[in-house]
Amino acid sequence: MSIVVGFVPTNEGRAALRRAAEEAQLRSTRLVVINSNRGGKDLSREEAERYEAELEEVQAELRSAGVDHEVRQLVRGLEPAEDLIAVAEETRADFIVIGLRRRTPVGKLILGSNAQRILLDAPCPVLAVKADA
Repeated sequence: MSIVVGFVPTNEGRAALRRAAEEAQLRSTRLVVINSNRGGKDLSREEAERYEAELEEVQAELRSAGVDHEVRQLVRGLEPAEDLIAVAEETRADFIVIGLRRRTPVGKLILGSNAQRILLDAPCPVLAVKADA
């Protein structure tokens, strides 16, 4: 069993990671951190390097906190929702933790919603976390 968290280097992503790490420690379970990118021309070299550096920091923080963890950077061309759901199924996750941000109704319509897809299609409960004020 595990806890799966979607991580991006934003306030929402950091809030989700903090909460997921707390839950992993409380439950004495493994934390699987997922950073999902579609890759290709949408991901510049600078962005990839920034994500890699952020994930190294995440690993160091989790290690120093004593959290049993695994960090995966996925660049498979899938939507983040697909990656999180697939990893949750693979690891038989107890639940998924995601960060939420406010979006306008038009923004949801045009861009779709990974959060909504995860909430509706996840094989386990989903904990949605807001960014700190």
